[in-house]
Amino acid sequence: MSIAENSASQVRDVIIVGSGPAGYTAAVYTARANMNPLLIAGSVTAGGELMNTTDVENYPGFPDGILGPDLMENFEKQAVRFGTEIKFEDVTNLDLDGDIKTVTIATGEKFQARAIILSTGSAYRELGLENEKRLSGHGVSWCATCDGFFFKDQDIAVIGGGDSAMEEALFLTKFAKSVTVIHRRDALKASKIMGDRAQTHEKINFIWNTGVEDVLGGDKVTGLKLKNLVDGTESELQVTGVFVAIGNDPRTELVKGKLDLTPEGTIAVEGRSSRTTIKGVFAAGDVVDPTYRQAITASGSGCVAALDVEHYLADLHA
Repeated sequence: MSIAENSASQVRDVIIVGSGPAGYTAAVYTARANMNPLLIAGSVTAGGELMNTTDVENYPGFPDGILGPDLMENFEKQAVRFGTEIKFEDVTNLDLDGDIKTVTIATGEKFQARAIILSTGSAYRELGLENEKRLSGHGVSWCATCDGFFFKDQDIAVIGGGDSAMEEALFLTKFAKSVTVIHRRDALKASKIMGDRAQTHEKINFIWNTGVEDVLGGDKVTGLKLKNLVDGTESELQVTGVFVAIGNDPRTELVKGKLDLTPEGTIAVEGRSSRTTIKGVFAAGDVVDPTYRQAITASGSGCVAALDVEHYLADLHA
């Protein structure tokens, strides 16, 4: 019998795909309910976006704050403590038809379960600059709600022109000395109400028709290298913080064409539940949430998914 066949011979109660706050919370709840969950964490994405975060000060229960990777290590330890099996591999295929679902990972192994929880998260779009990644957590951020507090009385930049960029800029005015919005076009993509609110705010300035060529700084951000897209002139902007707000992509590659998606690209679920359009398939965290995208909301969503699975399995066995 091959490894793949051997793996598939055991039908589990639940398999969780993805290992951010939603996936680990679902694992804690399902493990404590004696469902013996298998969590497939990913080979390089284990822990989700918080693995790229430094200080997390807004997650309840940590009055002094905690580093993002340390928080996710705690999540993992708690899930394992209650009996979660974890594989740090990538899922390559999902067969969601029928009462028994099959998950295939990169090694070729297959695993089967009566229920699947998808908690694959989302990814912030990046500018694609080498120093952007290098200075992540050292002045470059993709989340004003997470990191704005660290930029009190500083000059910072927001890159983007949509509603999310305006929301970031307006939120950051609570802390920053000044906020400069850099946009590639000569008009905002944001809704009129959000655009007007940002453009009339005394702390927010705009640089139009301009792209970011590089992020400047050694150990931390000191500025941006800019290029005017109309006349080609280059300039530098002195800032100590850069917030990239050019969009967010839910990680739905595995389920496109298999599950219904929302207009925002997230997995569609019924109301406040985690139930997707396929019986026995549930989704939680940022992959269903185009709006809030916080660790605490993802955790709550993972709890919902675990409870939904528990009820689903109880009905199956009834």
